[in-house]
Amino acid sequence: MGARYTHQAITTEQQIEILKEKGLLINDANQAIEVLDTISYFRLAGYWRHLETDHTGHRFKDGSCFADIVDLYSFDKQLRILLFSAIQTIEVSVRTKIIKHFAHEFGAFWFMDENYAKNEVRFMANLNVIRKEVSRSHDDFIIEHFNKYSEPELPPVWKTLEVVSMGTLSKLYSNFSNATAKHLVAREFGLNHHKFLRSWLECLAVLRNCCAHHSRLLNRVFPVKPQMPERMPNTWITDFSFREQTLYPQLCYLIYWLNAIIPDNTFVADFKLLLAKHQSVNTRLLGFPHHWEQEPLWK
Repeated sequence: MGARYTHQAITTEQQIEILKEKGLLINDANQAIEVLDTISYFRLAGYWRHLETDHTGHRFKDGSCFADIVDLYSFDKQLRILLFSAIQTIEVSVRTKIIKHFAHEFGAFWFMDENYAKNEVRFMANLNVIRKEVSRSHDDFIIEHFNKYSEPELPPVWKTLEVVSMGTLSKLYSNFSNATAKHLVAREFGLNHHKFLRSWLECLAVLRNCCAHHSRLLNRVFPVKPQMPERMPNTWITDFSFREQTLYPQLCYLIYWLNAIIPDNTFVADFKLLLAKHQSVNTRLLGFPHHWEQEPLWK
């Protein structure tokens, strides 16, 4: 059993003194106060963890500078904005493709039909979540639907899938029983098998939540690893010697996916420009392998 927590709140000035005592260089104390009064101590702590000589005493490596940590935070914040824009494009397209390929073949209410589900327990869990998500929606087309129709209990798929979460969409696709239909959607995005789209949807839901909740991307260990096929129909990567649970593979599948939707998108150029503006950022913190810029996907 752990010890009882007894620490009391301290002032911003005291926080700065602690950081100085642990070896962090703070050239402008007033600026540091402004930063810590805007960004909480422990939110910022994730950006200096890699600068610690140990994670128990929290001593900093020689030359560690507060200004560089703030720059890392700024980079991470702007990267989330860049990612969220790309995720939005992908998410809207995936919803559209699933509606397009599933509704014509399996009807307007296939998501309510257990016969189209691989797993009964997951089907019921998904349906219960869908009911809650639709009931919380204030979209005009949902409100107008319920003002006009009382049966079935939920709107057709082309309305319902527009208001369910990315996580729910991912689970619906994963649990759908017809592999042929899932293949058709996957091929829309340059994927040879629906298992890759299933994996990427699951990962994208996690990445989206990280961006939406302002979570740190640098040095993050992601709970799910995307399946990364060695061969793809479109421009892809050749070096797979990266750490699987870092941001790098997440960015790779996102770029590939985005390229299939908008071939002339500027994501890679925008990312490189963002890196150039933040010289303190080491791409190793993102899980990037050496010579990543030589990869066809990143050129």
